[in-house]
Order: sequence, then structure tokens, then C-alpha cells
Amino acid sequence: MPKSGTLKASRRNVLKGVGIATVGASLPPAGVALAQGTPIAPAAKGPKLLEMEGKAKLIVLGDKPLNAETPAEMTDDDVTPIDKFFIRNNGLVPDAPADAKAWKIKIDGEVDKPMEITLGDLMSRFPNVSYKMMLECGGNGRSFFSPEARGNQWTNGGAGCAEWTGVRLADVLKAAGVKPSAVYTGHYGADPHLSGDTTKPSISRGVPIAKAMEPHTLIVFKMNGKDLPLIHGGPVRLIVPGWAGSTSTKWLTRIWVRDKEHDGPGMGGFSYRLAKTPIVPGSKGDEKDTVILEAMPVRAVISFPADGAKLASRKLDLRGHAWAGETEVKSVDISTDYGVTWKPAKVDAPPNKYAWQRFTASVDLPSAGYYEVWAKATDAKGVTQPFVAGNWNPQGYGGNPINRIRVLIAS
Repeated sequence: MPKSGTLKASRRNVLKGVGIATVGASLPPAGVALAQGTPIAPAAKGPKLLEMEGKAKLIVLGDKPLNAETPAEMTDDDVTPIDKFFIRNNGLVPDAPADAKAWKIKIDGEVDKPMEITLGDLMSRFPNVSYKMMLECGGNGRSFFSPEARGNQWTNGGAGCAEWTGVRLADVLKAAGVKPSAVYTGHYGADPHLSGDTTKPSISRGVPIAKAMEPHTLIVFKMNGKDLPLIHGGPVRLIVPGWAGSTSTKWLTRIWVRDKEHDGPGMGGFSYRLAKTPIVPGSKGDEKDTVILEAMPVRAVISFPADGAKLASRKLDLRGHAWAGETEVKSVDISTDYGVTWKPAKVDAPPNKYAWQRFTASVDLPSAGYYEVWAKATDAKGVTQPFVAGNWNPQGYGGNPINRIRVLIAS
């Protein structure tokens, strides 16, 4: 197993060349439009932008651990390019292995035949499959809660849809012989704790056996046809599609099959949990009155035009993507009059389960001036996006209000 490094060592490898640049200005409050991303009136401070070799200028939300989200206008690709894909870490980044195919993964616990298998053997022993699937941070949408919840203030940019290649976790578990007593998995990665203690996991989450055996849950080693980059969990990680991304363990080293719900770091307290009983926003809450966050909520994000765009034409051609955790998006509706009226967008079918879906719409605006464009998605079960982030919880999970952009029509 590759030796995990400290932050200093990690930055010499993956994060080599990483820096944070500050944009000179940021979006003014709603009601003030922008001209192609430049403020009409100067603002005091803008977002921090990522400077990393091989990555676009993502918006940095934190640098210890490194977390960076994708601006909405960068989510326009049908398959999210690696350079535009968001970054989510819980601990430090381990050193790259000298030989990726020698990386070892242990499968133990409630199995008949515990195994330790190298990545090379995994790739050759089990059928390789590829799917275009969503990966989404559990805290995506956290910034929309009021009052502010704890954690990185993600807007809608903690999500992307890549093409992942790997083997089905179910095939590996079947080879190990899952016992009838198996209830849950526990996942472990090589990323050390922020303290630098290599014996202490930064996070260890898991899923019910039924989700682990779902045929789209993969152990992956390629992203968009290329070897999985280290910053995205390479050489090997889990992808548990439709669920909070924290279950999709990066730098995978072990899957512990358990006879009870997993209790590793990130499974207790308010971590990745929602309140069962609605609580007063800003209150302490009760850890005992919570339920584990599993499938992510329905969401639509406009990718074109960009928020704050100044446009010459009153005909507005919109594009975006929508997704809905374990199910599909049935419809996306657009409003340009603050929700008084709505117009249906065209929604494409996903290429496979768990992929996001393209939506498009053409809207004729009545005159020049300032407009807000709203988009809301509804899933196949009839669940739609709320007007505001509801069901406040201390860690800010499940925030998925309707997406809003601002445009200024010049003529």
C-alpha cells in the first residue's frame, strides 16, 4: 500500500503548482446585473479561484482540506471534463503510488472468503463497465440555507457528470461471498486525517448492502477514458451514484462488510444526516432525531447564459442540466416573471441511469431591462424543487431551491 503523506508532501505531488488567486470583484446583490461577468458597480471582494495544473479556475471554498466547486457556466458539457470537475476532500491527499496496478484493496468482514486484491488483478478478473453518472457532494446547495449552516458554502457547483469505468462492486462482493448477516458496508481510503496522523482515517462512510449490490455502484479506475487522476481519488475509488458523494470513497483501500450500520468517522452526530422532525433554523438540533442522508434531491442548474450576463437580444436561449438522485427528472419549468407563470423546457432522456439530463428552452422577453430567470425540476415521483432551501439542519444538507440567474437585456 502506498505510504500516505503529510499536507506538505501531498502538495509536492498532486497539489504541485496549486495556488489561490483572488478575483477583483464579485456578484453584487440580487437586483444589480453584470455585464459578461464584470460588475456594473465594483464590489469589495470576489471568490478565490483555483490555480492547479490540469484544472480550470474553479471556485475555492477551502484549502485545508482543498475543496473547490464548478461555476454554473462550466457545467454546460454533456460529460464534465476532468479539468472542470469539482474537488471535494475530507483529509489530506496521499502520495501517488509508484505502481498503480499494485495498489491493494481489502474486502473483509461478513464474507466467506476475505480477499486482498491488487488493482491490476481487479481490472483483469472482473468485467469492466462504463457509465455516465453523477457525483455530488452531500453539502451541495448548503449556501442557500438561512441562517448559514456549518461547512463549505457550496452553491450548485459541487456536482458533475463524468464517464466512469470500473468493475461492479457487486461482482467483487459476490466473489468474496457475502454472508446473510451482511447489513452495511464500511469504506476506507488512503487519505490521512488533517492532523497528519496516517493511522487515523479522515472519513469512513458506507451504504446498505442493497445499494452496494446495485449494478451501477462501481469500483472505478478511469474517468472520461483516462486513468483516474490522483486529485479525484486515483488510482482507484468508489462511485456510489445518486447518493451523497462522501460514500464514494477516494483512494480506496478497504471495504468492510458489516453486520450492522457502519459507525466510522462521518457516520455519527450530524454528519451527513437530516433532521427527522423539522427544527427551528439556527437551533442546536438533536443528534438522536436524525436520519442518514442517502439519495440526493432533485436539482436543475442553468449553464447558459451565465448569471449576470448582458445580452443584446430579447430572445433568450437557455441550456442546463437536471438530476434527481435515485430517479429521473420528469420536467423542468422556466419562469422570467418571478414565478407568476412557468414555461416547460425540453428535457432529454439520460444516456443511462444516474446521468444528468440536458434541458433547453427558448424564451421571448417583453422588453429590455433586468430579469431573473428561474428554473425548477420535478422528478418522476412528482417531487419538485422548493422556492427556498427548507428543512434547515446544522450541517446544511439537502438545500435545493429553484435555480435563479440574472440577465440584463440591452435592447
